[in-house]
Parts: sequence; structure tokens; C-alpha cells
Amino acid sequence: MHIGVVGAGVVGLQTAWQLRLRGHRVTIFDPKPGHGATRAAAGMLAPISEVQFGQDKLYPLMLAALREYPEHIARLARATDRPHGYLENGTLLVAGDRADLTRVADHARVHAEHGMHTRPISQQRLREAEPGLNPRLAGGYEVPTDHQIDPRLLVGALQDALSAELDPGDFPGVGPAAVSREETVVRIDESDGDGATQDLTTAEGRVHRVDRVLVACGLGYRSLGGVTEGFPLDLRAVHGDVLRLRLREGYLAPGERHVVTATVRATVLGRQVYLVPRADGGLVVGASVREDGLSGVNAGCVQELLEDAVTVAPGVRDMELVETMARARPGTPDDIPYLGHVPDAPGVVVSTGYSRHGILLSPLGARLGAALLTHEPLGDDDARLLETMDPTRFGEGAGPARERLAGGIPA
Repeated sequence: MHIGVVGAGVVGLQTAWQLRLRGHRVTIFDPKPGHGATRAAAGMLAPISEVQFGQDKLYPLMLAALREYPEHIARLARATDRPHGYLENGTLLVAGDRADLTRVADHARVHAEHGMHTRPISQQRLREAEPGLNPRLAGGYEVPTDHQIDPRLLVGALQDALSAELDPGDFPGVGPAAVSREETVVRIDESDGDGATQDLTTAEGRVHRVDRVLVACGLGYRSLGGVTEGFPLDLRAVHGDVLRLRLREGYLAPGERHVVTATVRATVLGRQVYLVPRADGGLVVGASVREDGLSGVNAGCVQELLEDAVTVAPGVRDMELVETMARARPGTPDDIPYLGHVPDAPGVVVSTGYSRHGILLSPLGARLGAALLTHEPLGDDDARLLETMDPTRFGEGAGPARERLAGGIPA
């Protein structure tokens, strides 16, 4: 089967990889692969430290996604020698002062209520574990099961795996190398009356015929014409400002590895800031959450992020600031993605609205998206997860995921 993937962010590329592993021919459409929200993401795989109050339905998705990562990375590593940046280095939730510690403790109680594993960490233990942290921090919690990945490296590894000639002995039934077209899809239409094939029209004036389509172009979904026009989704642009810093040569003392070695998520004066160390000496600091319509970098957010990062780890002050970036993430009313068939277009599946959690949720979204496109049988757990992400959940027509899958076009 020939499947078109519209959008080469992490969700689109992960789904394309899953489809290739299943033996399908894949063509990916994106004018700038990997340069949307994925490019700015820090890559925290943090179903515990990322959760917010009132997101009970999001927790199972995040936990299920994290469980898929080790096997996903192992399979990717068999296909390519390109680095992926997956690191099981744990997360520290820390507080700037006593008031901040109360807020962090409130979150920890929510974690405990949902069976998530955190443990308190004292000021002394913080100093021993991370000497680069400010000794005046009020304390916090350890989250050993929250990890990280470098999204930019992950994109490169996925692109390499998708284009490589793979040994069928290592990957039984694998499909041909994927084709990447740096074109913008502007319209999706059924080629015939029964929806068995689809026509993708690009801004360059070309029409590409495929059997099925995955729409994973984030906020770009809103500008598509054709079959998706009758199925508008409630998507909004949630901008985030992210900073990238790097250690200066000779800055570290003998025996030191970095300013911080664990991922640090801090509450400082009620604001959130995270510090994600990279193995190459880089440090990602982020990220603001704003809906002010400014697509560029917000100066005030940069100031606050730097101030809070220095409060947490004073050594940040002496690092080199190498990049500031802002990207719009596709948000939904409940922060849960949209993943499912487009009504009245059974050959088209939408996968968008991942907001701040796209990197973490991408292996899960990719596997389930591939299952929907190819009409694989669903287990009970997967059906429940898809029900949570049902793109019709805010309007009429919502129904059990298993029933809608069975009612689609035949595989």
C-alpha cells in the first residue's frame, strides 16, 4: 500500500517509520522537514514532571508512550548508526524558595494519587547529586523514571532509517525506502467515489496519488483544502521560547561533566523553567507558554528564562548563548492530541494537536496512527487510548474507536 504522510515533524516521521516497518511504501511531504515545533523541542520524556492539574485523561497516554520508548530506540538503533540522544538520566523537580516548594509538593501529591513514583530530596542531597545547583534551593523531588531525547538527533536518525536500504533479515517484511518531497500539500481529495485512493495537491502544482493519507502537519491542518474542510478542528497556536547554551572551553573543573547532569525542572517565583543537559556540552533552557500571537522570540520571556535558570544553576551565567527560538505548538482545548479518521474520508487519518508533549507521545501516536491507516486489529488498551484522542470528541459523531475502525475501508 502507498501511504502519503503530510508533515515531517516528529509525529509524521515516527508514523512513516512504523509504516515502513509494516511493509508499506511511504512518501513524506514537507517543505522543511523537522523545522517546525519539533526543532524547538527540548525532548523531555517526562510523563510525571510534565503533568498539570486536571489532566487525568492525559496521564495514561503519557505513561503508555514512555513505556514504548526503549523498544522504539532499540529498533531505530538497528537501522542506523546516527545518534538519537536518548538518555535515561532522570529528572529533578526543585523549588527556588519555600513558597515554590509548597507548589512542587502539591504537584507531587497529584503524582502520588495517580501511582506515579517520586521521592523527596533534601537540600543536602541536592548539593551532593548536583553540585552545580544553587545551594539555596529549598529542596524538591526526584523522578528517576523521567528521561530525555534530543529531538534534532532523533529526526536525523529517523530520516536515515527511512531512507536506508534495510536488511530483510533484520527487518522482516520491511517496505522500500521512503521518499521525501519538500513540497507543501494544500489539498486532499478522494480520487474516486469509494475513497480507496487519494489525490494530494501541492502548492507547487503537482498532484500525487496515494492509497491512504496521514495528516500530521500540526497547525497546518487548518489551511488544508478538500476532505478536511468539512471537519474543522479546534487548534490554537501555543508559542514557546527556548534557549540553547553551550559550555565554554575550559570552563569545567577537572572531574565535572556539566553544569547539571540530570534534567532539572524548577519552580522559581511561581514560574516554571527547565534545564536539559546534552552530552555534547549543550544546555536547553525553556520554555515559555504564551498565546499572544507573536511568532518571533519574546524578549521578556528570554529575560525570565535566563534569570530563573541562573537562580537554579549559577554556572549558566557564564555559558555561551548560541540560540533563541520560538515555535508554535498545536494546542487543543484539553491538551490531548487528535488521532483518528476524518469523518466521511475513511482513507485519511489526522494526527495533530500534541501541544507540549509531541516528542514524548510520538511513538505511541505513530504506532496507533499506523494501525488506523492499515486497519490492524485493536486491543482493548489501545482502543481506550484512541477513544481519549478521538478527533470528534468535541462535536457530534464521536463513537467507540473499535467500531469506527471496523467501519473503515478494507485493508
